[in-house]
Amino acid sequence: MTHHLADGWEPDSFAVDTNPDGPPEGERWSSWDGSMHGPKPRPDWVLTALGAVDADLGVLKTGKEADVHLLRRWVPGDPRQDVVMAAKRYRGHDRRLFHRDAGYLEGRRVRRSRETRAMGRRTEFGKAVIAGQWAMTEFDVLGKLWSMDLPVPYPVQMQETEILMEFVGTDGVAAPRLAQTRPEPALLPELFEQLRETMARLALHGWAHGDLSPYNVLLHEERLVVIDWPQVVDIIGNPHGFDFLERDVRNMCDWFARRGHDVDAGELLGDLVAAATSRW
Repeated sequence: MTHHLADGWEPDSFAVDTNPDGPPEGERWSSWDGSMHGPKPRPDWVLTALGAVDADLGVLKTGKEADVHLLRRWVPGDPRQDVVMAAKRYRGHDRRLFHRDAGYLEGRRVRRSRETRAMGRRTEFGKAVIAGQWAMTEFDVLGKLWSMDLPVPYPVQMQETEILMEFVGTDGVAAPRLAQTRPEPALLPELFEQLRETMARLALHGWAHGDLSPYNVLLHEERLVVIDWPQVVDIIGNPHGFDFLERDVRNMCDWFARRGHDVDAGELLGDLVAAATSRW
């Protein structure tokens, strides 16, 4: 994947912050210091220099729970240290929709019973706990999946409810969602095998994505990359785990079937159920 900005980028297009404590360029000093960090070994492109600066380049995607922005981080005066990332910013609990939270959260636990009760009653405090859980869950899951060498963006850091992660694309142009693509028929069997292997390895770990569809799978240079992980489901621990798994399978197999690649959704589901239950 290409993370560096295209030639011709003009950093002078950003207004200089007149705050004497602010950075000489960009909008803010790098937020690396004081954040939670992704797993080691880190990719070479991750910038950890305290002298780096950040700037928001605009919105990539809006959603019900979060918006994703394109964020540039660079070290002024060092063209070798210049990278773009995706910044996923979960909305405050007063601006999010909670109608679909309950099913996903079943089977999860928090440390204190007060928080558990508040989540169940959907009090203002409970909603705030849920908002934090979405971000923390996604950051934690991305780190685990990356360490398992699964096709997910590398999670760079997390601060409050903002996750910075690997930008999947080239020269600032995001890779398209699978739903937006029309791959050559000859490529479909290879893409389906990538999908099958990813879902099988997840199931062996006891997980289902929980909201898998062609809209949260990216196609980058003939490689699938799965995004949007806050609702990841424990297949056994969640009472609806097998229903979520079945829906994931149906959504993806329907897309391949519509593209002319004959797949057996029942066979795939059976293999995944067997993988998930093999741990017990």
